[in-house]
Amino acid sequence: MKVLIMGAGRVGSSVAENLVSEQNDITIIDANPTDLQYLQERFDLRAVHGDGTQVSVLRSAGIEDADLFIACAASDSANLVACRIARQLFNVPRRIARIRSPEFAEHDMLMGDDGFCIDALISPERSVSNYLHSLIEFPEALQVVEFAHGRVSVITARVETGSPMANHSLNSLREVFPDVTARVVDVLRNGRQIQTGPDVVIVPGDEVILVVDTRHARKAVRQLRDGEKSVRRVMIAGGGNIGMRLAKQLAQEKYSVRLIERSPVRCEYLAANLPDSVLVLQGNGTDEALLARENIDDMDTFLALTSDDEDNIMSSLLAKRLGARKVIALINRQAYGELMQGSLIDIAVSPSQATMSEILQHVRRGDVVAVHRLRQGVAEALEAIAHGDRKSSRVVGRRVREIRLPKGAAIGAIVRGDEILMPDDDTVIASDDHVIVFVPSRDQMAQVEKLFQVSASFF
Repeated sequence: MKVLIMGAGRVGSSVAENLVSEQNDITIIDANPTDLQYLQERFDLRAVHGDGTQVSVLRSAGIEDADLFIACAASDSANLVACRIARQLFNVPRRIARIRSPEFAEHDMLMGDDGFCIDALISPERSVSNYLHSLIEFPEALQVVEFAHGRVSVITARVETGSPMANHSLNSLREVFPDVTARVVDVLRNGRQIQTGPDVVIVPGDEVILVVDTRHARKAVRQLRDGEKSVRRVMIAGGGNIGMRLAKQLAQEKYSVRLIERSPVRCEYLAANLPDSVLVLQGNGTDEALLARENIDDMDTFLALTSDDEDNIMSSLLAKRLGARKVIALINRQAYGELMQGSLIDIAVSPSQATMSEILQHVRRGDVVAVHRLRQGVAEALEAIAHGDRKSSRVVGRRVREIRLPKGAAIGAIVRGDEILMPDDDTVIASDDHVIVFVPSRDQMAQVEKLFQVSASFF
């Protein structure tokens, strides 16, 4: 796929890094030559220096041949204008805009062909805050993502000693999960994937990826870990857009929230715009005296959400040492995140991975309606709609055992109308089924995409 990206900032560079690794043809535009040089030195992509809202710059970047245009500059207005130009002058098939302001999403008429000609809006702040909210809602989980409009969840959790699932084989799952619609699609042991099969025995310390009917999610997760106390007291370090959005959401759901922000001016803004139940504190999340004074040892969850990775790591480590039950850190650098995940920091969240999940559904071929990155971006789970018949499709009308999935990939669930099925080898895929597929390596995605592409005879 030929992809043109406008904006080489944190979001744009992250998008470029993820897409170029999948052998896409990437061109990136930015007015800052330093950012462009850095990306060119690291990745196999083309860089164009200039203003992406200028027709001449877009043309020199090759927009006439682009399959996808992603506008993720720092300015909302620049992204909106660039998408309109891409559609009206160059007829680019798909256009995505990164928009910070929440107001645009509330007015659909601004997005269509009579407006700014945008197919999809991405908001890293919204994506990350929603992701963090799911981790607070499921305190036992390391990751929670949803498919089929929230009806199916894919949950990653670590098996504890003494949990009902420990020392049981996968073929005894139904005994461990009575009255629960769920299945295990992947198991990691000591950080490495093990080949799953009915005789594989889960041992304490394993990380399990579970596909589950969302209505049964909480019950299923508590079979993997001892049921933790529900989360009611939350402390957030960092009052930026993500921290503010999350604090507001939690306060509306009656959580007790304390928000620490370094800037006095920002504190005044937060105090004026957040519910009265949110206690806004001026200070630094790495201030041991402040954390102790605000009873960090009584907090169910501490989240470090500043824009500085080092500050987030240090404040999380400090909060854990002072008695916070669970700590979550926002870490942009992947190497840092992989190093800290599962140490004293319970969960390291990558903003780029949360954002990429929104973009990937527009990059994947076939009728893919949702994609989520798993395991620090190594694996993926996707929701694809099966179309056609046995002649025109590689999946419709075939039993699961007949479908040529890549090694390690698995069909985790099928949503058929009002039904949620956990398929076995004899389950037959029907047209219009929403199929949730787990893929252990991004290198295998092309094979899965081809399975859900119908032949020309279908049309």
